[in-house]
Amino acid sequence: MGKLTNFGAALLLAALCIGAGTPGAPAHAKGARGLETVAVSSLPQEARDTLVLIRRGGLFRYRQDGSVFSNRERLLPARARGYYREYTVPTPEAKDRGARRIVAGGEPRRSREYYYTDDHYSSFRRIKE
Repeated sequence: MGKLTNFGAALLLAALCIGAGTPGAPAHAKGARGLETVAVSSLPQEARDTLVLIRRGGLFRYRQDGSVFSNRERLLPARARGYYREYTVPTPEAKDRGARRIVAGGEPRRSREYYYTDDHYSSFRRIKE
């Protein structure tokens, strides 16, 4: 095996520390900033479907989808206004939008920073892909 560059060694160390790609890793764990993480495979099907729609750029059911999420609760990492966008995760049989959302950081279609809430912003879990 060849020599590892400093960058390669750092990536390897980071992967080992966070258990990236480790079979049998817990579906919920603590990530950076103390936020729990949740594996995509552990999300409800509607949330997985919403992630696919976000990456495709739509078509969304609700006009509010894609609107700026202000992070007034300050549960997500602090970013400039407009950085976060919110999307509805449909709740079967709900008469309104329900409480479930995915919040995307940065450019939503290419982002790797997604957060899930099932309690209308009272708590978040970072989605671990």
